[in-house]
Amino acid sequence: MDANSLTYGFIGLGNMGAPMAGRLLDAGLAVHVTDRDPAAVRRLAERGASGHGDIASVAGAADVVFLSLPDGAAVEQVLSQQQGLAAAGRARCVVDLSTIGPDAARRAHAVLAPQGIEYVDAPVSGGPTGAQRGTLAIMVACPRPRYDRLHGVLSHFGTPFHLGSDAGQAQVMKLANNLLSATAVAITAEAMALGVKAGLDPSTMIEVINAGSGRNSATVDKFPKQVLTGQFNVGFAARLAHKDVRLCLQEAERRGIPMMVGAAVKEMLVMTNALCGPQADYAEVARVVENFAGVQIRAAPG
Repeated sequence: MDANSLTYGFIGLGNMGAPMAGRLLDAGLAVHVTDRDPAAVRRLAERGASGHGDIASVAGAADVVFLSLPDGAAVEQVLSQQQGLAAAGRARCVVDLSTIGPDAARRAHAVLAPQGIEYVDAPVSGGPTGAQRGTLAIMVACPRPRYDRLHGVLSHFGTPFHLGSDAGQAQVMKLANNLLSATAVAITAEAMALGVKAGLDPSTMIEVINAGSGRNSATVDKFPKQVLTGQFNVGFAARLAHKDVRLCLQEAERRGIPMMVGAAVKEMLVMTNALCGPQADYAEVARVVENFAGVQIRAAPG
């Protein structure tokens, strides 16, 4: 069946889910949505989505259901509650865009398989801006025929990559990616604080780093836009970054991979949550380093 003739569901309309669901609407697809925040459902309904008050009604209206949820516990709740997706009246495929770790992905697959519902492990990377622009990397683990059928609709979100047939394989890729991203934020904060305390201009530092071998995702995007400006609003919570790094370290330990640097990054995120609060933004790792260093990493006024 052609992807454009299918009906899609979307559960989870946060910083990532809402713009992704919006891209399906912009492509002219039929989309049914729900979220625990009625206002989020209302905003998508105003753009043409069919809003629902519960999971079961989405599962009864859609052929393919996308999930964009904060963690494995939320995914498990959506799948297995009495009126959850495991009891779907229509949906035969659940595409999980969440970052939940390989163990949780395997459990989700095990919950749905006996019901004849295919679970697709498909976390994404690129942040809210990538979700809005359709430039995400979508890491997909499922049997190749299902990937081929989903490729067209996934392309509305960005670039899909097939990483294997087994649930959990895409999660490992996502955790490796997020470990690198978190490490870039933490180490860039330390390097920038050193330079500023030595009298260097932070804007010039960023220009030099981005022209040289130190260039990374934090120096290219997060620091110029969110740290040098003092906004600290990447749109990704530090507690979620901590969750991802923690899951990465758990998988590494299970496989016998030492991660000394990764462990230090995890502790930096623990400290950020402790000092800046549960709503701390990912970029506030830099604020913690600033406080310890006694400097501010800010662009000069004007």
